[in-house]
Amino acid sequence: MALTKNQRRQRIKNRIRKIVSGTESRPRLTVFRSNKEIYAQIVDDVNGTTISAASSRDKDISSAKGTKSEIATLVGKTIAERALKAGVETIAFDRGGYLYHGRVKSLAEGAREAGLKF
Repeated sequence: MALTKNQRRQRIKNRIRKIVSGTESRPRLTVFRSNKEIYAQIVDDVNGTTISAASSRDKDISSAKGTKSEIATLVGKTIAERALKAGVETIAFDRGGYLYHGRVKSLAEGAREAGLKF
């Protein structure tokens, strides 16, 4: 039987998570992409805490007009600003099983522009 898209993504995600883990000094930036929205979290896996989060559903971002990729860039900039306020400069990027292309790439580039290092 062929795998569904979600099963395939879950396998890739598990493969990535074996390698990428967030620590207190270098937390993990994780991405979830739905058909309409995009979400990002900065997670410390050792302590099991979310340091900061941003999504396209936030009030300041949802009022912005543009393509999904442009909004993903705004989410990346927002998550980077919130991370820098929390004292995080370096992160490990977890693309969540998605290809590093389109909205995921836009989010990562927006985070880099705003000052995150990964």
